[in-house]
Amino acid sequence: MSTPITNRYDFVYIFDVTDGNPNGDPDAGNLPRIDAETGQGLVTDVCLKRKVRNYVGLTHGEQPPFEIYVKERAVLNSQHERAYKALELKSEAKKLPRDEIKARELTFWMCKNFYDIRTFGAVMSTEVNAGQVRGPIQFTMARSIDRIVSSEFAITRCAVTNKKDAADKDREMGRKFAVPYGLYVGYGYINASLAAQTGFSENDLALFKSALNMMFENDRSAARGRVSPVKCVAFKHENKLGNARADQLFDRVKVKRKNVDDKTPPRSKEDYDIAVNESSLPSGVAVEQWV
Repeated sequence: MSTPITNRYDFVYIFDVTDGNPNGDPDAGNLPRIDAETGQGLVTDVCLKRKVRNYVGLTHGEQPPFEIYVKERAVLNSQHERAYKALELKSEAKKLPRDEIKARELTFWMCKNFYDIRTFGAVMSTEVNAGQVRGPIQFTMARSIDRIVSSEFAITRCAVTNKKDAADKDREMGRKFAVPYGLYVGYGYINASLAAQTGFSENDLALFKSALNMMFENDRSAARGRVSPVKCVAFKHENKLGNARADQLFDRVKVKRKNVDDKTPPRSKEDYDIAVNESSLPSGVAVEQWV
């Protein structure tokens, strides 16, 4: 692993979806998530992190130091046991080693081997306690610029599930949900002070940038439609603590409909203007284009 990053970053991540469901809500029958008051579409931070995890797992074959801690069918306590075994420590239920140095070594072993732990953090204080750590990268929920419409379609399958069903019918019905079009904006923060604690490095940052650009490519499904990154604007601070407030920097990225009087609903990123104000930046802040 290379040395931990020493710069704070704040970034704006813009992506769109066409004829798909970018993030279904299990509490609402898997309908696209929506703000009930404004009608804007939502994509959770957890959903975005999942796609980063999947991309890293695929590109690095789940090998240290790029293993993924939170993944399908993972048994988390078994991963903690690996850390105890590697450091030749005896695990006690729900207790870290009493030696504070050993306890830190245990948590850092998890950070060193698992990319998503040193990136997003993890609560590992379960039955086999490996501590907990805050990750340097955090996302907000992404929100669509305009209201979205959740379209519902009836679909049929020309086959049945079992022999009993075959006696009464020759096909089955189902439902499918999609957003015709939505342009979503999310925000992210990279804390260099926390990166020093987890070991999140410049190489890890480069991999994260690659994930933001490519993570939808191996996540295709008929249900999700066409989801694509549109732009990612990052503000790089020259030190760990930062040189300006994140909200002030985010205000420099404006996403607006090109023709607000047009009654036709947006159906493409070409219906929007995305402008980045790079003039008179605060001292010590630079703009980078990651996507």
